[in-house]
Amino acid sequence: MKNLDLIKVTNAVEKMCIDANFYLGSDVLDNLKKMAKTEVSPVGKNILDQIVENHEIAQENQVPMCQDTGIVVVFLEIGTEVYIDGDIYEAVNEGIRRGYEKGFLRKSVVKNPLDRVNTKDNTPGIIHTKLIPGSDKVKIIVAPKGGGSENMSAIRMLKPADGIEGIKDFVVETIKNAGGNPCPPIIVGVGIGGSFEKAALLAKESLMRDINDSSSNPINAKLEDELLELVNKTGVGPMGLGGRNTALSVKVEAYPCHIASLPVAININCHAARHKEVIL
Repeated sequence: MKNLDLIKVTNAVEKMCIDANFYLGSDVLDNLKKMAKTEVSPVGKNILDQIVENHEIAQENQVPMCQDTGIVVVFLEIGTEVYIDGDIYEAVNEGIRRGYEKGFLRKSVVKNPLDRVNTKDNTPGIIHTKLIPGSDKVKIIVAPKGGGSENMSAIRMLKPADGIEGIKDFVVETIKNAGGNPCPPIIVGVGIGGSFEKAALLAKESLMRDINDSSSNPINAKLEDELLELVNKTGVGPMGLGGRNTALSVKVEAYPCHIASLPVAININCHAARHKEVIL
């Protein structure tokens, strides 16, 4: 049994909150550079060049890549061989609190959706926890999520008879309706199955993947490729001003579901795909 030092949790979350907002992953940045070379729209190409420059400036000067530094989503994977003496959720929130203060990051959380008073420290975070049998490690993923892209996300309870074509139609409809609001080029997370809330979580989790990977499930992988092609044919383009590059990637995650159900959730992420992880 391993004792987890909660101070290490707080310190790790503090650092990841800052790093996630300052440093874009190379998988995303490299693909943005490739997009800029292939974009046929002059306006779209100019936008992509500016987006790349913006991310490079953020990294060089250690400033936020976007003024919306997000609400912090945290994924905890806790091994069953880990002993925790204290409140790990408070340790995570303390890390968020310190990170947003130290990094001079915008605080965007209100204490109640119907009483919109800012908490002034960007807490509490949204924390999802999973137990890992036999492990003595704790994996922490920190993913600040901006409001612009999150607000364009959607969920729908399809009928099983709608099938794959129904899913495709829903995804394309959602992206068209979103237009330039989520600041394309975007990353599209699609969660299929489970239940109402499980589909949404699957969609969010899918956005943590490297944008260059493919699902290990051949059905999901095929759908990812088909959806990416369809989304990029919408013509929404960079920042919604037209072009061939609307999405960097589409990720699909699926889970068993009820025979009468086909839940589908779409979680959209802007090109500022912010997530960092550590294993303690």
